[in-house]
Amino acid sequence: MHILEEKILTARKEGRIALIPFVTAGFPAPDRFWETVMELDQSGADIIEIGVPFSDPVADGPVVEAASVQALQDGVTLRGILSDLKKYAGAMQAGLVLMGYFNPFLRYGLENFASEAAEAGVKGCIVPDLPYDEAAEFRTILKQHGIALIPLVGPNTDDARMKLYADVSEGYVYVVSVMGTTGERDALPREVPEVISRSRKNFSLPVALGFGLKTPEQLNALSSETRPDAAVFGSSLLTHIASGKTPKSFMQLWTQQN
Repeated sequence: MHILEEKILTARKEGRIALIPFVTAGFPAPDRFWETVMELDQSGADIIEIGVPFSDPVADGPVVEAASVQALQDGVTLRGILSDLKKYAGAMQAGLVLMGYFNPFLRYGLENFASEAAEAGVKGCIVPDLPYDEAAEFRTILKQHGIALIPLVGPNTDDARMKLYADVSEGYVYVVSVMGTTGERDALPREVPEVISRSRKNFSLPVALGFGLKTPEQLNALSSETRPDAAVFGSSLLTHIASGKTPKSFMQLWTQQN
């Protein structure tokens, strides 16, 4: 069993939803980023997704896009992220996942990236612009280094497509709540229960829900059968931190309701 799957199943055994905060590398500032990551780790994160800044973040909403643009202006690079991560390898309890667009990984060199990412303690990758049909090479290289390529599925992903992903995927399946960009929303779309149900039918992996989560109360609207195994939150966390509040206080909002 892949370690990311273990992290989520451990939370399930404890009777709670696994917590997966997302934070853009370099946010809220390069000199505060790793402090932010460590505070998330110490405050109950089961998995931490670190966003790799990119100049054309087509799947990102305004909050994450702004963080990415600022990070690039501050000189944050994939090479720098991996170099810094190596300093923290083994120091965090949470599983580490890099989320980014394919171009930076390709330019870095897929084998070089996978080797260095594994050395830095990375356990998973999410690549929103890499479809199943073009992912075989990268998936194979990552797997050789113990890194899972996390599948993204959404309301427009039919069962046949889900089964293709299910045959080759590890870690967890990331259910995108909406067909659009990331960002806080006051209510979950009505399609979410159906997508989660179909994901559970087609995958043996734990189901994580993201894109649009704002508060833990949103999950209370879902039945026990359609509640995800893990919750991913990005924009709401970044907004919280940008307002001067701490990562710990944000995590407490979720752990108290979980």
